Amino acid sequence: MVKKMPVDRLTDDDIKEILTKYKRIAVVGLSPKPERDSYQVAKYLMEHGYEIIPVNPRYEEVLGKKSYPSLLDVPEEIDIVDIFRRPEFTGEIVEQAIKKGAKVVWFQFKTYNRDAFKKAKEAGLIAVAHRCIKKEHERLFGND
Repeated sequence: MVKKMPVDRLTDDDIKEILTKYKRIAVVGLSPKPERDSYQVAKYLMEHGYEIIPVNPRYEEVLGKKSYPSLLDVPEEIDIVDIFRRPEFTGEIVEQAIKKGAKVVWFQFKTYNRDAFKKAKEAGLIAVAHRCIKKEHERLFGND
């Protein structure tokens, strides 16, 4: 059986490099509700040494961190933009990620938008799609 190439064309080594090299992650659409995937993913990443920056205009703070209305409001540099928004909103998020100088845009499951993905790649960003950053970390590094 031939293994199908993922849409992002990234190998396990590529994903490992991203997760090793980049440590500051803006989580767009991060919810303060513990049952939400965005919360569980961000909490896991914090527990594994990543700096999390919540981006959600509806909340002042999530997981004890100041939340920003948009990527452009974040004062520090951003390595990875992890998206937890519906596909119709990802184009604007990618535009902000490009303006902000992010290195990676990570489209979580059910957030992929082909045009936004293409725009990120054309701007020189690494674009990851149809993957969960937490599941990829667990798979490639174990739960240490």
